[in-house]
Amino acid sequence: MKTTGPIVRIGVIGMGNMGRAHANLLRDSLVFGACLSAVCTPRESSLADFPDAAHFTDSAALIRSGTVDAVLIATPHFSHTHIGIDALQHGLHVLVEKPIGVHKNDCAKLIAAHQGRESQVFAAIFNQRTDPAYQKIRTLIHSGELGEVRRINWIITNWFRTDAYYSSSPWRATWRGEGGGVLLNQCPHNLDLLQWFFGMPETLRAFCRFGRYHDIEVEDDVTAYMEFGNGASGVFITTTGEAPGTNRLEITTERGKLIHENERLVFLRNEMESTAFSKTAAGGFDAPKHEEIVTPLPDRGTQHLGILQNFADAILHGAPLLAPASEGIHSVELANAMLLSTFNDQTITLPLDGDAYERQLDELIRHSKPKTTRHDSH
Repeated sequence: MKTTGPIVRIGVIGMGNMGRAHANLLRDSLVFGACLSAVCTPRESSLADFPDAAHFTDSAALIRSGTVDAVLIATPHFSHTHIGIDALQHGLHVLVEKPIGVHKNDCAKLIAAHQGRESQVFAAIFNQRTDPAYQKIRTLIHSGELGEVRRINWIITNWFRTDAYYSSSPWRATWRGEGGGVLLNQCPHNLDLLQWFFGMPETLRAFCRFGRYHDIEVEDDVTAYMEFGNGASGVFITTTGEAPGTNRLEITTERGKLIHENERLVFLRNEMESTAFSKTAAGGFDAPKHEEIVTPLPDRGTQHLGILQNFADAILHGAPLLAPASEGIHSVELANAMLLSTFNDQTITLPLDGDAYERQLDELIRHSKPKTTRHDSH
């Protein structure tokens, strides 16, 4: 893609799977108004595919190099906080991969570093916010078209991972390396969407199982129950150990039921709200009539490319952010609350006590051991 006018010089810090994917989009000029100016990883061999970008093995050196206007942080989770703070304090725009931090307190520190720096764009990579289905769901909820939400059920079990996946790196699926399992690695997107749709619950009770399907320290199976301020209840189920998996979001409301599954969005719309019908119907077994409204879903949206383009547009033209990084604390808080609920065998009232969770996590990290990789085992 040919570009004219100002160009945002972006440096990618972290060259794992996602970092390389983002770097490829920038290198191939797919983000209008942006270019790949620098790449950074401790493994110099991983830099060879980007000969036209400046090479760094230390994030601090890249941040201070003067070669970039913005950084994209795609490093292991724990480093998001200090790298993000360093970049913000040196005047750079920041785009950070999910989760923006491992625990609520770290997220708060990163967000606080942006205060007073509103001219610097600070965004998170929640690419599923670009999905037309999820955008439509949010619009239907927030417009009032669905009526009062009464019950939420999200079964999101199509995150299946093998033992080979977990043994691919010594840091993977350890408290010290990742700070969590399916809730911190695979599900930040779903937890972000959950709060994006419905807001944060008031209370939460979760049952996490650790290493249920894999030889790992962290959670790979979760069932959580939530209660919201308007009286609605929610159930969230996820795992990396079930195949075939399911991704079904079912929202029961006064005006019917909204179902998203298998790339279909269906609204079973009642002719009369259920409570009003119940109070006026003559028959004890009557039910409101409903119609089926199907929303066409041509694709899954622009995903990662859309987030990068929005980031560049926000820097160059002041475009509203699809995913402000300040909102990234909510998905982390939900994940932390689910884990703390399990550890303490109790219902958690939100907002979460960040200090209590950090103390629990520190204890887990103290006993954490690196994962034996396939290479090590041979």
